[in-house]
Amino acid sequence: MEQLNWHLIDAEAALERLASDPEHGLSSEEAARRLATQGANELQERGGTSPWRILWEQFTSTMALILISASLLSALVGSLKDTITILAIVCLFALLGFVQEYRAERAIRALKRLAMPNVRLRRDGSVVEAPAAGLVPGDILLLEAGNLVPADCRLIESYNLKIQEALLTGESEAVEKISEPLRGEDLALGDRRNLAYSGTTVSYGRGVALVVATGMSTELGRIATMLQAVTREWTPLQRRLDRLGKVLAAVAVLVSVAFFVIGMLRGEDLRLMLLTAVSLAVAAIPEGLPAVVTITLAIGAQGMLRRNALIRKLPAVETLGSVTVICSDKTGTLTENRMTVTEVVPWPPCSREQLLYAAALCNDASERMVDGVCQVVGDPTEGALLVAASQAGISKNELEQLFPRVAEIPFDSASKRMVTVHSVSSGALDLGLPLGGMGQGERFAVAKGAVDVLLPLCGHVSQVEVMERVAALASSGMRVLACAGCRVEADWSPDGGASSRELTFMGLIAMMDPPRPEARDAVERCARAGIRPVMITGDHPLTAAAIAGSLGIGTGGGVVVGAELDRRGAEGLADIVGTTSVYARVSPAHKLLIVEALRKSGQVVAMTGDGVNDAPALKRADIGVAMGITGTDVAKESSDMVLLDDNFATIVASVEEGRTIYDNIRKFIEFSVAGNLGKILAVVTLPFLGLPMPLTPLQLLWLNLLTDGLLGLGMGMERAEPDIMDRPPISPSAQIFDRRMLRHSLLTGGVIAVSSIALARYFWLLQPDGEWQTVLFSSLAFAQIGQALALRSFGHSLFSIGFFTNPVLLCMVLAVVLLQGMVVYLPTLQPFFTTVPLAPESLVWVLLPGTCVFGALEVEKVLRGRRPGTT
Repeated sequence: MEQLNWHLIDAEAALERLASDPEHGLSSEEAARRLATQGANELQERGGTSPWRILWEQFTSTMALILISASLLSALVGSLKDTITILAIVCLFALLGFVQEYRAERAIRALKRLAMPNVRLRRDGSVVEAPAAGLVPGDILLLEAGNLVPADCRLIESYNLKIQEALLTGESEAVEKISEPLRGEDLALGDRRNLAYSGTTVSYGRGVALVVATGMSTELGRIATMLQAVTREWTPLQRRLDRLGKVLAAVAVLVSVAFFVIGMLRGEDLRLMLLTAVSLAVAAIPEGLPAVVTITLAIGAQGMLRRNALIRKLPAVETLGSVTVICSDKTGTLTENRMTVTEVVPWPPCSREQLLYAAALCNDASERMVDGVCQVVGDPTEGALLVAASQAGISKNELEQLFPRVAEIPFDSASKRMVTVHSVSSGALDLGLPLGGMGQGERFAVAKGAVDVLLPLCGHVSQVEVMERVAALASSGMRVLACAGCRVEADWSPDGGASSRELTFMGLIAMMDPPRPEARDAVERCARAGIRPVMITGDHPLTAAAIAGSLGIGTGGGVVVGAELDRRGAEGLADIVGTTSVYARVSPAHKLLIVEALRKSGQVVAMTGDGVNDAPALKRADIGVAMGITGTDVAKESSDMVLLDDNFATIVASVEEGRTIYDNIRKFIEFSVAGNLGKILAVVTLPFLGLPMPLTPLQLLWLNLLTDGLLGLGMGMERAEPDIMDRPPISPSAQIFDRRMLRHSLLTGGVIAVSSIALARYFWLLQPDGEWQTVLFSSLAFAQIGQALALRSFGHSLFSIGFFTNPVLLCMVLAVVLLQGMVVYLPTLQPFFTTVPLAPESLVWVLLPGTCVFGALEVEKVLRGRRPGTT
């Protein structure tokens, strides 16, 4: 904030200081000029990674350092060609990793921009909505409950305004704000009651505020400036992968050193042993691992965005795969958020048409035509009544001309009813009137409201019979309204009320917010996936139970209400949280209790919310899910994910996406480890069988580039397996490389090694100075093509999931074939890669290891008969 004690001067002086008008705000031209001078209203993203740092990290990773060391060793033994080429490929991998990670950074920032809140302000004399980043000092903001304050402001109007400032002051109580000037230059931030600070939240009331500081000039910006070192947060998955990479690198070094020592003890040539040791180190390192993981997570986040789930925090991508409980609000998420009349129950002698007349007349909603379509504007309940009347051919606009409203008693929460008085026009005489035959100029009153309020005012009706019908409707989750009416005198005044007269009971109208058509299917998918959906709503227990029952949530588990949660407390809740799936009449504070109890019981919880008070529960949950349509700024800022369509089915789709991403990363890890194991065994074993050094470091680097790089990226694009939502959730404690993967890697690596060693030795015996090294070199590339195709699924045959369902991988396979063909057949590349052209009959043999690996893995799936993800 500018070095001025804004809290000491009055609002007029502050406006004058910033040359602003409270009624008109700034002009667009002036705002643009100030924006160019002051800069955007954004905190500097110190948590982001600069392009130079990303590039530096590619060269300083453990695996890159080992490769650089290998190139130096090659230089020491006089193999300058290998040295240059290894460094070139290191640079190529670094560039690949840089491009992918930089794209991921840009994607994440783009997603963050999508979540940036808009603000309401006055510009050019009008109230407009604009991104918070475009605010400048002098803008006039309109604040209301639920808003995140986007800049430091001097309040110029305050209407019961309260702001939660715990972010800056640590005080848990919201501060009541005023607009009058204060005294005391040394007042603490929390005592400056006429100021609103960036990052705080409006919890109550509304106000008008003058922006006095933006971006890094705000109090929040000052705090950000003091935080000199902000480290990038790795996800648990990335940390596990980093540890795995370091373990593999350490194993590579140990194997290389051990092989070198054994060879020297046997009296082998020093240069040969050094080159072989370098080859082993190169073969063991999964160079493409960091790049594949980064791009897979980023692509996953973008894929979720296409499915209407905006990922705000990258760890949510992997955590989604472990979710065991989804706590969801009812309205708008499981239901359509659209009240619909389900039953019209006229009470004799009233007819159905007369009852709908009354519902349309005693109604403040309105109809309007938009692009030829009739739309209803107003309260959802009253809108539902108009839609029901319209479907019966009754137009409110026409009714109001026939029966103009002459007086009314508006609805309020105390009386729980609305009363309107209408006059009969001449055009209505031939129409079936709401209260039977009436003459021109006569008046009648129509009332609608709660049954327990209107029914005692009505005579000549069996209250027991009516209440039995009401109970039957309510037990089905419907909200029931009653309609009644009476004739009134011409001098009747609303001040006298309708309670002094005997009303005629006209009937009941039942309505409900129907479940979303896709919600039941989503709930069923949750059940198959081992995920328990939990409904948490503020609605009546009967309504909650009916909707939950229609969707298949918590069948037979009963409904727990908020009052019972208060009685039980946190300890008592722990006894029922594992079996209760429907909570009704709960407050946002209860949501936090439920989340904490579920997490303590070992569940991984996703929680939905839209209000300011939902923020604590969203933060506490493993995955906080904010509503994109109805959600407040505070809820979105507190969440890990935003539902752009407020749809429960989108959460389930995101869980599927999270599981798919985790699957693809595990597939690539097994692919890389098993393939590298096969190469190591070949390089180690063949010299002991009397053959020269089988492969150069450059050839092994090239193979890793083709397989870990290109094929690995293709595997990262694999679609969800057919039964991915029929498995239990991923355990948070699960290892990324488990026993099953170890056994599978040993099998795969063994098949690659045995087949390639046998092939190489066969060709070496035929012609020791011939093409055997090129045959081995190419056969290893084709072996991993077969491995990649078989590993598209852990448990399903390639023929069942479809050969063409991952076109990206097929393109990568084609690229590998073409690139390997280039290094074998292009004369300019042959000297670098130490290759010779292969005869046509040799090409058939080159395909043998790939066929063996593919066949072994496909047969193993059949023999195991196991589902994906099992151990």
